[in-house]
Amino acid sequence: MLNGWKSAGRLLAGLCVAAVMAGGTANAADKIRVALGDVVSEETLAFIIALERAKERGVDYELTSFAEEELAIQAIVSGQADVGIGTPYSVIQKAKVPLRALYQISSLVFFPVASTEYKTWKDLDGQPFTFHARGTATEAYGNVIAAREGIEFGDRSYVPGSENRIIAMLNGTIKATIVDLANKNKLIAQAPDKFHVLPGIDQKVSDEILFANENWIKEHAETATILVEEVMKLWREMNKDPGIVEAERQKRNLLSDLPKEVLDEVPGYYAEGVEAGLWNPDGASEEVAKGDFAFYVSSGQLQGPAESLKVEDFWDLGPAEAAKKNLGG
Repeated sequence: MLNGWKSAGRLLAGLCVAAVMAGGTANAADKIRVALGDVVSEETLAFIIALERAKERGVDYELTSFAEEELAIQAIVSGQADVGIGTPYSVIQKAKVPLRALYQISSLVFFPVASTEYKTWKDLDGQPFTFHARGTATEAYGNVIAAREGIEFGDRSYVPGSENRIIAMLNGTIKATIVDLANKNKLIAQAPDKFHVLPGIDQKVSDEILFANENWIKEHAETATILVEEVMKLWREMNKDPGIVEAERQKRNLLSDLPKEVLDEVPGYYAEGVEAGLWNPDGASEEVAKGDFAFYVSSGQLQGPAESLKVEDFWDLGPAEAAKKNLGG
């Protein structure tokens, strides 16, 4: 993973430094303003490739990285950005803001990791547990598992970034957390005698969603369809051949400022991610939405019952339906 580079990137993101990833002479008003609650890395590479492909079809963009997902969501709410990546369900419900999900960028494929002194989840009853940030998908994931296992976590702490939590695990600062695929592999590879993976959740609910202001979607229907179509197309290609991501990265010279050892991880990351079901090629449907409702209600991030929630209050499936028609299937 990115380690020091990514930590530095998060510092820059914290200062809300805008990284204009697309060239050209178009005015900012002519570009899609994209809010990303993370730094550009191998984890976000596929989405950047989809943006680059959309640019080739006349949809230019300007990308701004923020230190936290909440800041990216707020940028959409305040009108500072047009589209974003995150999980805005709670904000949509509580703030009644006109945000709508467009496509599932990634499924919630997390891995609970713990010191080997905790043999089972029961051993973590009343023990400290660390999450990414308050109210985020990792905490929702932990809440669902705690309810399933009949336990309650002790003191909760928050350390943004899977790679930072892994460093804290290796340093002995924390003993149990939830991380992504790449950092789970890194932890177990470096200290297999000290840490292990506990049983997680099998259902593939949304971790990151492409979303936008509802008014922007209506006013830019063709642009929204092109963007969703390029994501859908690449996600289909990835699931057939994960190597397409590395091929596109080299073709477009993306992430070229990263060390070779980091870039060498890209093919393996996408191969493992596809095997784990990280990227759903059919990432926008009533089934996806209802699965999310059930999970986020049970985790406490949405107020239910889940059966009472309406898909149209959270999702706009129009661009995805148009994209499916254009691509076939």
